[in-house]
Amino acid sequence: MADGRGTAERADEGRVGPDGASYPRYLPIAEHGLIGDLRTAALVGTDGRINWFCAPRFDSPSVFGALLDADNGGCWQLGPVGDVAKHQQYYFPDTNILITRMLTDRGIVEVQDFMPVLAEGDRQHRQRLVRRVVSVRGSARMRTVIAPRMNYGRDEHRAEQQPHGVRFTGAELTLSLQASATLRVEGRDAVGEFDLAEGQSVLFVLESAETAGGDPSVDLVDAQAAEELFRSTVDFWRQWLSQCTYTGRWRERVHRSALTLKLLTHEPTGAIVAAPTLGLPEQLGGERNWDYRYVWIRDAAFSLHALLRLGFTHEAQAFIGWLTDCLRGAQDGDRGPLRVLYSIDGHADLPEHVLDHWEGYRGSAPVRVGNGAAGQLQLDIYGELFDSVYLFDKYGAGISHEAWTDLCAILDWLLEHWDTPDAGIWETRAGQQRHTYSRLMCWVAVERMIRIARRRGLPGDLGRWMSVRDAMYHQIMDRGWSEQEQTFVQRLSDEAGQPPESILDASLLVMPMVKFLSPDDPRFRSTVRAIGANLVTDSLVFRYDPKQSPDGLDGTEGTFSICSFWWVEALARTGRIEEARLALEKMFTYANHLGLYAEQIGTTGEHLGNFPQALTHLALISAATSLDGFMG
Repeated sequence: MADGRGTAERADEGRVGPDGASYPRYLPIAEHGLIGDLRTAALVGTDGRINWFCAPRFDSPSVFGALLDADNGGCWQLGPVGDVAKHQQYYFPDTNILITRMLTDRGIVEVQDFMPVLAEGDRQHRQRLVRRVVSVRGSARMRTVIAPRMNYGRDEHRAEQQPHGVRFTGAELTLSLQASATLRVEGRDAVGEFDLAEGQSVLFVLESAETAGGDPSVDLVDAQAAEELFRSTVDFWRQWLSQCTYTGRWRERVHRSALTLKLLTHEPTGAIVAAPTLGLPEQLGGERNWDYRYVWIRDAAFSLHALLRLGFTHEAQAFIGWLTDCLRGAQDGDRGPLRVLYSIDGHADLPEHVLDHWEGYRGSAPVRVGNGAAGQLQLDIYGELFDSVYLFDKYGAGISHEAWTDLCAILDWLLEHWDTPDAGIWETRAGQQRHTYSRLMCWVAVERMIRIARRRGLPGDLGRWMSVRDAMYHQIMDRGWSEQEQTFVQRLSDEAGQPPESILDASLLVMPMVKFLSPDDPRFRSTVRAIGANLVTDSLVFRYDPKQSPDGLDGTEGTFSICSFWWVEALARTGRIEEARLALEKMFTYANHLGLYAEQIGTTGEHLGNFPQALTHLALISAATSLDGFMG
């Protein structure tokens, strides 16, 4: 950092904003809500600041990036002048429209943030970020500062006054800001002050200039048009959510997770990104800071599974279409025909580099763009993929002849390479190992192909497939089981009869979920007890112990939320229903005020890692629906 101060010292500092109010330099990760238009997304803080926004896509360079550099990232402030006694935030019911309320000594102000979603088939997508501020009670003096910092703060831009707003012109992106209040240009920013009497509102619309079209004075969104945008956005989300078939005990939690997964879907391609953010740390001040704005085959396959369980077959069909395009371009080799992750467009070349001009969230550098895991071999992705295809074929539209041919070709490669060391589900950077979970999911891949072939009468070398499947099974049972510790372990032993290292791994909780073992199997029950005794703390679950299993990175991390929901399901499947319900209810208390989850939960309950994370929300859906079934 430029001034040499330590992470904690800088993180605890406040800053005085242009309105004279005092702000923390960084809001907690959990103090944000998500809005989006199925192409990109923005994070809005409980204080009304937009601290993260990439345009025009999830993986585009940021326009507002104060989440990762409070001074140089850029943000959009909107709120009352002076101190605010209380901030409140909620979603307009059954939608992804975010409402932020600010209580002052003069009244109550409400900021409505949303991104309109156009109907499918519209050729011209007008990408708009809409902010409508309303005085609910009393009056308020308001101030807004729109300070974009394009291309992760690396590109200069100019701000120009327009008849009804300001235009920001950068090297690669031009944004048009229209407002029903007067704005003025100050340097490269736009600033506005205005008074609101009770019942009055002011509207701001930030739009890509390439899609705005026409004269801004003609295109200005007035109060009536704003209300129409609001209502059409409400209608879109409610109509979409009405397809959900879940009617169980935790309907509100499941619906919010489904709405979040939908927000992480890139509608034009059908891709599902792992998270809308990059660089949020798994440990404050640590180096575990990754870019998650891409499509992990694993995450997307799990998401497909969750959405199918809720009745959302259109999203499943769209993802299968995206996947088919990826399969068409698949190349064999040491890393296999599939890559761990892809861009939204299906490209696998995602070189990782560091934004060394940014300090990182609360000083947590380095801030990485791109992801080096794209070059890793992770054999488990084949199991997750084939399992999702199996479910889609069974409950969705069914797979085509072309898709079956592609899958058979991929399976042929896997049958030759399944016994290869890999990086594993947790993408460690400590070299390749023979991971038990990877073997488990290779077994799933072959077993699901056998099921599809038998049910549909499709061609395949079933004799060979069954022979290799059985070899995988025996390897896991013989070399992945520790007789001494009475548990399945993270890595296979080198030879049968040789004891493996006694390293626990929470990913093995899924064994009965993928139908490898019965939940009543004594070996699985013993594994659950071992994980409970060593990796679980008050329903929160660590994925493994880094001290036992060095992962090639410095520092530690929080508990992994997907593992915590797997724990709920494992308890339920082994008959510990009351414990499972208590663990699930406890996990709900770790959600933020909107029901959103980051990747990890820290020792004091703080959210860590990228936010919100698809894996966590799909695991919540799976745990809630499964537990409902067991409870009757």
